[in-house]
Amino acid sequence: MADRLTRIAIVNEDRCKPKKCRQECKKSCPVVKTGKLCIEVSSASKVAFISEELCIGCGICVKKCPFDAIEIINLPKDLEKDTTHRYGPNTFKLHRLPVPRPGQVLGLVGTNGIGKSTALKVLAGKLKPNLGRFKNPPDWQEILTYFRGSELQNYFTRILEDNLKAIIKPQYVDHIPKAVQGNVGQVLDQKDERGIKAELCVDLELNQVIDRNVGDLSGGELQRFAIAVVAVQSAEIYMFDEPSSYLDVKQRLKAAQVIRSLLRANSYVIVVEHDLSVLDYLSDFICCLYGKPGAYGVVTLPFSVREGINIFLAGFVPTENLRFRDESLTFKIVESQESAEEIETYQRYKYPTMSKTLGNFKLTVMEGEFTDSQIVVMLGENGTGKTTFIRLLVHLSPPRPPHLSFTL
Repeated sequence: MADRLTRIAIVNEDRCKPKKCRQECKKSCPVVKTGKLCIEVSSASKVAFISEELCIGCGICVKKCPFDAIEIINLPKDLEKDTTHRYGPNTFKLHRLPVPRPGQVLGLVGTNGIGKSTALKVLAGKLKPNLGRFKNPPDWQEILTYFRGSELQNYFTRILEDNLKAIIKPQYVDHIPKAVQGNVGQVLDQKDERGIKAELCVDLELNQVIDRNVGDLSGGELQRFAIAVVAVQSAEIYMFDEPSSYLDVKQRLKAAQVIRSLLRANSYVIVVEHDLSVLDYLSDFICCLYGKPGAYGVVTLPFSVREGINIFLAGFVPTENLRFRDESLTFKIVESQESAEEIETYQRYKYPTMSKTLGNFKLTVMEGEFTDSQIVVMLGENGTGKTTFIRLLVHLSPPRPPHLSFTL
């Protein structure tokens, strides 16, 4: 069955000038010629109207418009081919698969519920892809035939014939205490097949909790422990599902370095990550996933790291001429001090030099100020006093001297 696609039609209001053209878009539209109002425009119209429901995506109007005011972009509605796996009738289905490469880190990026974890399970050999045939699932021979001629054929052949060992760092580390008993040191000793436990405990700052029970670890400690458990084992396929959650910036960098250290000529490393800066640092190439969370997910072709991140932010895949998000994700950045001064301010908050001592910890704050029209970001490692500083500002913890001045 042919793909069913819906389309979004973009008409640039600044460029579209019906009074200055001969309505070439309407006259050349094959749907309009059949008597259907796919494009409505007259000399009295401000802009042309294009029915996305009737549009067949021929692109003739795009080429005929003398002002280049029209853009037609395919937006996926439902896909009938390239189905890799479906759990059952009226359930989530995954289209295509990421293509891992030996000796390189593959990064996966996409919203939650889009199929990243499902893709990991399939690539790990823990979930047999049914190619959408959940009532009559294919055998491995059919699956290999389906992927014939692609890199995935060689990948799955190696999993079946060479008995490759795959290890997945789970997404939800808070579930680990339910499955793992003992303290951190004991578990790492049991799993250590590479003899690098001591080195990893230093890199991931686990020596402070080496004697602590797994059930007593915090979120960040559980995350670092889970990464260490995967890294100490000997395997051909390493997979990490959101390895930077619960970690601060420094710990994320350390974790990324540990993950990259697992690379060997014949090993595969696959990482699912939402932090784009970590993904940029960690990956050698990227596959984006798009679709409707909980309904279907589609995996793009592999891209370079920069191109893959830009595609995810833009919500548009240029190789497929396909938009998977109505709007791009943009970051508003003040480019110069002049543009920053254009922001109108109404109130200024000024705080004095102050200090606060909590046990052996002492926080010293230098005098500063901020306005009501700015968003101030505070960066620092865990335990360096960020929360204490906020409490000082809101009088939850009285400072010395207890004085704050306001300038209106």
